[in-house]
Amino acid sequence: MNKSETLTKLAPALVKAQATMAGATKSAANPFFKSKYANLEEVIKVVKAAFAENGLSFVQFPVSEDGTAGVETIILHESGEFISNEFLLKCAKTDPQGMGSAITYARRYGLQSACGIPSEDDDGNAASEPMSKARAIELLSQAIDIKALQSAWKSISSEDVAKNPDVVGLKEARKAEFTTK
Repeated sequence: MNKSETLTKLAPALVKAQATMAGATKSAANPFFKSKYANLEEVIKVVKAAFAENGLSFVQFPVSEDGTAGVETIILHESGEFISNEFLLKCAKTDPQGMGSAITYARRYGLQSACGIPSEDDDGNAASEPMSKARAIELLSQAIDIKALQSAWKSISSEDVAKNPDVVGLKEARKAEFTTK
C-alpha cells in the first residue's frame, strides 16, 4: 500500500463516507453460474455521492506485469492526501479481451475493498468451486462456448452423457475430446 505522509484529513472523510454507503445492488446476471452480482457500475454508484459529499474521489489506472493485469486504485482527498494499492490477477488469456476482463474484475473488487463496501457472495466463490456433474450436464446442453464445453467434459463421463436425455448428439462428441491450440 502507498499513502501520503499524513492521513489526518482523508481518514475522517473516509469514515464519514463509509457510514453513508450501502452495499452495491446485485443487478447483473452471470448466466454461466446462474447468479447475480454487483457490477462495476453499481459499485461506482455506491461510492460517488458519498465520496463527493466528503471531499473524496478515486481513480483507477490499469497495470500489468508478467501475464497479470489489474488496477491501481487511488483514493484521494481534496487536501492532497491519498492511499493506494494495486490489485493484479493472473490472466487466463493474455489477449486484449482477457486482459480487459481482468482489469474490469480488478476495478470492481479493488474499489469495493478500498472503500469498504459490503458485498454479498457472488461469482467469485462459485467460480472457485468444483463443477457438479448435474451442472456440467446442464452446461453441455446449453453451451455454445468451447471453454465451457471443455470444463464440462472434465466433470462427467461418457456414461453420464449417455444417460441424460437433455444432451442430444453429444455422446459421439465425447469421444473426440476438445483441445485448444
